[in-house]
Amino acid sequence: MSEFWLISAPGDKTNLQAWERMNTVTAKANLSSNSKFLIPDLKVGTLDVLVGLSDEFGKLDSFAESVIKKIAQYIGDVMEDSKDKVQENLLASGVDLISYLTRFEWDMAKYPIKQPLKNISETLAKQITQIETDLKSRAAAYNNIKGNLQNLEKKTMGNLLTRTLTDIVNKDDFVLNSEYLITLLVVVPKSSYVQWQKTYESLSNMVVPRSTKMIAEDAEGGLFTVTLFRKVMDDFKAQARENRFMVREFYFDEKELKCEKEEMKKLASDKKQQYGPLLRWLKVNFSEAFVAWIHIKALRVFAESVLRYGLPVNFQAMLLQPNKKSAKRLRDILNVVFKHLDEVAAASIMDTSVDIPGLQLSNQEYYPYVYFKIDLSLLDYS
Repeated sequence: MSEFWLISAPGDKTNLQAWERMNTVTAKANLSSNSKFLIPDLKVGTLDVLVGLSDEFGKLDSFAESVIKKIAQYIGDVMEDSKDKVQENLLASGVDLISYLTRFEWDMAKYPIKQPLKNISETLAKQITQIETDLKSRAAAYNNIKGNLQNLEKKTMGNLLTRTLTDIVNKDDFVLNSEYLITLLVVVPKSSYVQWQKTYESLSNMVVPRSTKMIAEDAEGGLFTVTLFRKVMDDFKAQARENRFMVREFYFDEKELKCEKEEMKKLASDKKQQYGPLLRWLKVNFSEAFVAWIHIKALRVFAESVLRYGLPVNFQAMLLQPNKKSAKRLRDILNVVFKHLDEVAAASIMDTSVDIPGLQLSNQEYYPYVYFKIDLSLLDYS
């Protein structure tokens, strides 16, 4: 992915010659890849309205970019096990983002150019807002399922002292429904297996002989059962603790274990069922939002070009993709080629102590030509 510069200059004969000169110089020095950026004849309206719209376009640009980033980020979150394939899912109108940008064509059906600029702006704003609202709703629903499933899955992690035993124990491991007997689960360090086998029957009286068996093992130790009389349970626990045998506070409840297993199974199934439709929605709406964003960029170039160069509307927009490490040299060449458009701005670029009256931009952001950056590297998942 990359950074692009969307610029414009007047479309008269003198400036078209400047374009050709710029193209020749940048191509010969391999500074950038350039292509014309076609913007249709939009309805200008009054210049007063255009000044206000220019500010609105700037806010809408930032909003659209933030929504695109959110969708791209969430696609990465959803494709958690295959993040290397996220980039191939970030498409605009069925093509990769660079191809869409360099071959941009205004969508006349979605954004009819006969309507006022304000109407087009409102259509775009409504579209982006709806996408953001839907994203929040869908993400919340999916994240809820994913979070609950992760919480259950976390319980199956860790060592035998802390993890859930739902997926380990069976009904046959316990003496159940006995008024006098109870089966305990004891975690024994690996280095103490022999000691456990020799001593567990004597840790307390009334321990059932030969009642121990190992039902699970991890890197640190094993989980053993032992059956004894209920009335000596507290004494047995105390003696076991003194010998570094840790009794788990666990009592077999078949109904509860079944519910926990079914809940995990249901959550896993729900997540799987939602994954496909959610990813499809994200891909479609990423494309919609990205296409809208580039149309907003086109609106900004149009409005700024009219405000800078005046009426009748006559400007040429160009898309530049600076080559690696060539940005500064390319900028210098552009400033030389187009310095005649604004001598004050050109001087201020060379001398940052000079202010440009009436402009809110800092000198570093203002150039003799119209300029907007499109940074696709913000969406880079490669």
